[in-house]
Amino acid sequence: MWKEIVKADYVDGYRICVTFNDGIRKIVDFKDLTKRYAVFHPLQDVNLFKSFQLTDTLEWDNGNIDIAPEYLYEHGVLA
Repeated sequence: MWKEIVKADYVDGYRICVTFNDGIRKIVDFKDLTKRYAVFHPLQDVNLFKSFQLTDTLEWDNGNIDIAPEYLYEHGVLA
């Protein structure tokens, strides 16, 4: 099944709870990603991080930053 995010809620710090189209909910911690990969460095600004938008995945900065829902599904922990 193709993974899409149908709901996303900010939790705290750099964590977001995402609900996928199969009903699975996972909490994803982005703290390490914001430091590890240059594309995510701007998200170290927690105000920018909290301003995500939901499409079929998560996007920031009008779509200039996004992340594959499959990555979130694989690396999140069950909520």
